[in-house]
Amino acid sequence: MFKRIFLLTLTSILCLFLLIACGGGGANIAIGPPASETNAVSKLILDAYGIEDSDYSAYQEGFGDAADGVQDGNIDVSIGILGLPAGNIESLQASVGDVKMIGLSDDAIAYMEENSGYMRYTIPQDTYDFMDEDIETVTAFAVLVANTDSIDEELGYELAKSMVENANENTHAQSVHMTLENALQGAEGLPIHPGAKRYYEEQGLAVDNEVAVLGATERKNDLILGTGSQGGTYYPLGGEIATIWNKNIEGLNVTNTETGASIENLASIRDGNMDLGMTVHVPALDAVHGEGDFAENEVTNAAFIGHIYPEVVQIVTRENTDITSLDDLE
Repeated sequence: MFKRIFLLTLTSILCLFLLIACGGGGANIAIGPPASETNAVSKLILDAYGIEDSDYSAYQEGFGDAADGVQDGNIDVSIGILGLPAGNIESLQASVGDVKMIGLSDDAIAYMEENSGYMRYTIPQDTYDFMDEDIETVTAFAVLVANTDSIDEELGYELAKSMVENANENTHAQSVHMTLENALQGAEGLPIHPGAKRYYEEQGLAVDNEVAVLGATERKNDLILGTGSQGGTYYPLGGEIATIWNKNIEGLNVTNTETGASIENLASIRDGNMDLGMTVHVPALDAVHGEGDFAENEVTNAAFIGHIYPEVVQIVTRENTDITSLDDLE
């Protein structure tokens, strides 16, 4: 009898522990790995709807693993920050055939814009074959920043020009976003490299950013480009960008290197260990203003070169959940 009571008590404690670890009851929501940008943004979105930790069970996994949970029916809603289209979402739809994209309300978008660097974004209906209407959400932007102590004005001009004018040589899916029309997306609030500014203004774009002061006075041809992990988007896309620069800019030799992505790249530029870096524009804003991860350790030598692609908040569920809005989770 004592053994049975002990086992029942132990089981109850374990269940309680799992419930607390996941965050509560209600729907099972994948919110991204702990301490990730996805995790922080997911919680902010749920805050916008008045959804508290105790209202749902949180699964803190990357979108790939979370998509498996959606497929198996163990996760009701998965929130990701992804490029368009996202291969994981396309694969999920191919497997289950009933994926549904959930949009954000105007109030939620306004809340996100007020409390983060994310901005309204419309996912076009033709992005995925299962969508029958445009979806309103928010986005951050992957951008390229340069070390102003190593990239002189003329080289900054050539880098920005090649990103736009030679983008058709890039085979990566996200390279379709590297257009003149999109060139300044993610630049708001960031100092711009004077060479990039000159190129964009020559193309007829209005550039209102603060212009970075350059420490670089001579041409540097051997450059290091910080990207991300090999399993992510930054590393292969950055590799193609580097190859195209090397082909089209005389004498240039850019080496792309695997890194921990945005924050590491910005810190490496600050410390003089990197010439160019790919980053989400939100941590870049923190870096140049000495906020967030860069509080009291701001990056004073980073400048915007160009837009790479939108990193869009995409929220998916399945038709069989009967969830049509995050309001349904309250």
